[in-house]
Amino acid sequence: MSSAAISSQCGSKEISLDWKVQSQERADHVKTAVQWISDPLNNMLKAQNPCDQSEVDQILSNFFMARYLEEKDIQNKKEEESCLSSKSEAVLPSPPSAKTKDKKSVDKGRKSNTAEKSLPPAEPPEPLLRGSLAIGSVSLAVAKTGAQIQDVPLYKYIAALKNKEAPTQFHIPVSLVTLLSCGKNSPGNLSLLEEIILIPKTGQRIRQIITMTLELQKEMMRIINTSTKTGATQAILCNSGAPSVSYERPEQPLDLITEVCTNIGLALGTEIHLALNCAASELMDYSKGKYEVATGVLKTPDELVDLYQTLITKYPAVVALIDPFRREDKEQWEKLSNAIGHSCLLLSDITYKSKVPPLPGVRGHILKHTCETTVSDLIHLASEHQGSVILGTTCSEPCSEDSLSDIAVGLGLDYVKLGGLSGAERMTKYNRLISIEEELAEQGILVSKEKQPPPLFTEKPQEQSTTVESPLSDTAASQLAASASTKKI
Repeated sequence: MSSAAISSQCGSKEISLDWKVQSQERADHVKTAVQWISDPLNNMLKAQNPCDQSEVDQILSNFFMARYLEEKDIQNKKEEESCLSSKSEAVLPSPPSAKTKDKKSVDKGRKSNTAEKSLPPAEPPEPLLRGSLAIGSVSLAVAKTGAQIQDVPLYKYIAALKNKEAPTQFHIPVSLVTLLSCGKNSPGNLSLLEEIILIPKTGQRIRQIITMTLELQKEMMRIINTSTKTGATQAILCNSGAPSVSYERPEQPLDLITEVCTNIGLALGTEIHLALNCAASELMDYSKGKYEVATGVLKTPDELVDLYQTLITKYPAVVALIDPFRREDKEQWEKLSNAIGHSCLLLSDITYKSKVPPLPGVRGHILKHTCETTVSDLIHLASEHQGSVILGTTCSEPCSEDSLSDIAVGLGLDYVKLGGLSGAERMTKYNRLISIEEELAEQGILVSKEKQPPPLFTEKPQEQSTTVESPLSDTAASQLAASASTKKI
């Protein structure tokens, strides 16, 4: 259970891209987590009431903080020893060469100072403490146990924890589905667009959203396969569960989606909108002080503002940008918001940075269930940023675990981002959303939340409705299953 429950546990940028190293790091991570669960946590949680989630989560958080501080002390001592060792081994150069090198070093120093002034230094990376997976896993296991004891589904249990009592009505978060990936691991030169995400119109059932997405992808693959015959690179399936195609410019994938929508008669900008996950922090070339948006194509932060503004003007269906800059480029966040904020929402990840001041111009937030995040943490963050939190997953997920869907419904989120429509680790979550939706509809407590939370869409919000749309007919369901091929819907 420890190795499987948390879908975002491999999200740290510190983990090596080498698969052998990554596998060993993961094995060590899980081994330490199991040791924590078997001995110290097992003893600390004995006799605790599993229905007292906040008390259990406080114990887990305190334990994690103690381990974190221990690890920090060890690292500080290593750095001090390394510094002392470097000083003792330092050798003074001969006077003649020292004079020449000093002059060069001064010149280099001046250049580096200029670069530092133009580019804010990167914030220190968030440490991934080995064994921290135990914290989120045990917290989730305790929540599942409490739900079992009270004989209620996990989503209702979490909703009762969040609202201090069980709600009388529920709504299903709108599913944001990854259509295409063009990130650094894609076959082409384009690195800027990690994900192009479908934002369906609210009021639709999960089955309808999946049916529509499958239709889009079918036409998309037809166009790609046709162009392959003329020499284009064929699409490959990436870790997000969506196809990844060889592109050179950010306009190309957006032109493809525009063509697809025209061919199947889907109104882009009315029936569906798009979000772009830029993942810009991964694109910064610090030696040059610029973002590498494509191989050999470098942009300063201000030039990237202009690029986004041009894209949004040309493709008005794009109504959200996720992480368009590093957190350090606060001036550019504000500039971009002033330029396009009336029609496009800027979102940032608050999973690790929830205690720092919000970025200027950001009006939406991404929340992930990561290693040390307890259920109480998720409830607190969702309550603090109500109406703007989108529960997301990392691109590479370890297992087919569906609790994330229960968490999204229980927290009352307006949107949930689960990735593409490929792979058991994602389809299990979509299937769970469908099951919850059907269960709530049968009980007569499903609310169709047609009023938009601000402001993913530019159209005028509709009044909130409490009517429940009828499920898909048997014929439509059969068509859905056929179009899904080997996927279980």
